[in-house]
Amino acid sequence: MTRNSLLCIGLAALSACSQSASSTSTASTATPVQAGADPSLVDRARAIHARVFTIDTHKDIPDNFATAAADPKSMNAQVNLDKMKAGGYDMAFFAVYVGQGARTDSGNAVAKERALNKFAAIHRMAEQMYPNLIEIAYTPADAERIHRSGKLVAGIGIENGWVIGRDLSLIKRYYDLGARYMTLAHTSNNDICDSSTDPKGEEWHGLSPFGRQVVAEMNRVGMMVDVSHVSKKCMMQATELSTLPVLGSHSSTTAFANVPRNMDDEMLAAIKKNNGVVQIVAFNGYVKVQPAVRDSLARALSDEFFPGGGGRGGRGRAALPPDRQAEYDRRLAEIDAKYPPANVVDFVNHIDHAVKVAGIDHVGISSDFDGGGGVTGWRDASETFNVTLELVKRGYTEEQIAKLWGGNLLRVWAANQR
Repeated sequence: MTRNSLLCIGLAALSACSQSASSTSTASTATPVQAGADPSLVDRARAIHARVFTIDTHKDIPDNFATAAADPKSMNAQVNLDKMKAGGYDMAFFAVYVGQGARTDSGNAVAKERALNKFAAIHRMAEQMYPNLIEIAYTPADAERIHRSGKLVAGIGIENGWVIGRDLSLIKRYYDLGARYMTLAHTSNNDICDSSTDPKGEEWHGLSPFGRQVVAEMNRVGMMVDVSHVSKKCMMQATELSTLPVLGSHSSTTAFANVPRNMDDEMLAAIKKNNGVVQIVAFNGYVKVQPAVRDSLARALSDEFFPGGGGRGGRGRAALPPDRQAEYDRRLAEIDAKYPPANVVDFVNHIDHAVKVAGIDHVGISSDFDGGGGVTGWRDASETFNVTLELVKRGYTEEQIAKLWGGNLLRVWAANQR
């Protein structure tokens, strides 16, 4: 992938996150995407949405999560506990995300420390701060039991295998802390495999020899092998090597957005053959590719407000003073008015295509909320109903919607658990 492609993805992500963040100061009310929708269809969709178990496999958290500064119930974010309840967004896999750094003993130690900090935060949320509202699920049976009880459900996933360094024993340690999947790499190559977006290109031509050991150990422990973010060669090799169904925790399709982070039809077919599941992601830059002029305007805006790239992926917006946030949002809105960002219709186009290629049993849904995710109509957890509504509009049955919203993920999770 070229350096320009990486920049375009980052700018699209920045747009999505900023648009989403600007809508999160107060809880929004879910409304149909298309005005004038058939009221009886909307009512049927609401009834289905109330019955199905909605699971999002990727939601990011900040380093200070579950503190007074980032209260999980009410924090200014795309996902908080209040918005989860409001939107019928039943379960999220909270991501233990650590961005790639130095692949040295000291660097690996920092990655481990940062990962353990996020594990502690998720446990603090569920066990100390809000045990009556949300509970951590360690098995699919846990998830369904907690959901039936009326509480929200927390899963835990790891984003970036760098957090194990070169220590295979950490896979079991993180599993014992609740991690049920691990994304092998993030935006850069690591000691496990190649990333799909490292500007330096291939290092291992897929999995490294150590990476093959990692896949085997994850299979042994029962942790789902997550093949999002990695290069196509790594994805295909890991999927073939894994003796258990794999997970693509947050990826869309190249058929509608031809960017390296997405999966092409060969990759989707490999997911089907492996009996795994790909969770289609509502990340603007992976749902809709914008024209070059739009990216040029957004790049200039980003450079002005985030010198040195501090706002890449939207993660730096919260560091702006309130008046600068407002000015940034206003000017970005002007760009978006000329070049509309992706919406729920665009997002479900990816689901349709993945179902066509891989089959209804191998596709799910994810957001990447608070890490750059969000499309018009599903900007935060409170608007989750709009995805179900669009699926109903397209003729998906309740059984099919239940599979997409969590049933397929639970099957893959259970297979790994066994």
